[in-house]
Amino acid sequence: MVLRFETDRLLIRLFEQSDAKVVQVLAGDEKVARTTLSIPHPYPDGAAEKWIESTHQSVEKGDSYTFALVKKEDQELIGCMLLDVTKNHLRAELGYWLGHPFWGQGFATEAAKKMVAFGFEDLGLNRIFAAAMTKNPGSCKVMKKIGMKHEGTFPQHVWKWGSFEDIELYGMVKSDYGKALQACGDE
Repeated sequence: MVLRFETDRLLIRLFEQSDAKVVQVLAGDEKVARTTLSIPHPYPDGAAEKWIESTHQSVEKGDSYTFALVKKEDQELIGCMLLDVTKNHLRAELGYWLGHPFWGQGFATEAAKKMVAFGFEDLGLNRIFAAAMTKNPGSCKVMKKIGMKHEGTFPQHVWKWGSFEDIELYGMVKSDYGKALQACGDE
C-alpha cells in the first residue's frame, strides 16, 4: 500500500523525525491547541519526537494513518491529517490540524478529500466521520466541503482547558462517497 499522496498543492507523507521541531512550533501554537482534544499547550520538548514514533507504530498495526501535509512549492510542513481506524467496524475518524499561518487557504479541504479517497478506496472502509468543537467553524466547513453530512451536535461533550465544549459530528458512508464521485463525473 502506498502511503504517499499528492494533490495540486500538497505532498501528503508519513512524518519523519526531522519534522519534530516544526510540529512542536505549529501544533503548540495556542490557537491550534485550543480547538483540538489531544494537542498539549505548551507543547513539551521531546513530545513531538515521541508522537512521531507512535504514528509509525500505529501505521504498522493498521490502527491509524497519520500524515504530514507539506506544501509542494517549498517543502514546508504545514500540518497533519489522519485516519484513526476501527477495523472491526470498517470505519475511521478523520482528524487534522494546520499551523495557524495556513488557515483559510483550502489546504485542509484539499488533503481531507485525498484522505477520504484513501479510506474508502485503499482501506476498504464503510464509514468515515469527523468531529469538531462548535467554536471551530472552519473545521466544520472542511467537513461540509468534502461531502460529509452533519449528524448532530453533542452539548458539553468534551472537557477542554477547564470547561465543557460542544462537538459537531459529521460523517459519510461509502455509498455516499460513490454517489459524490459519480456526480463529479457527470458534470
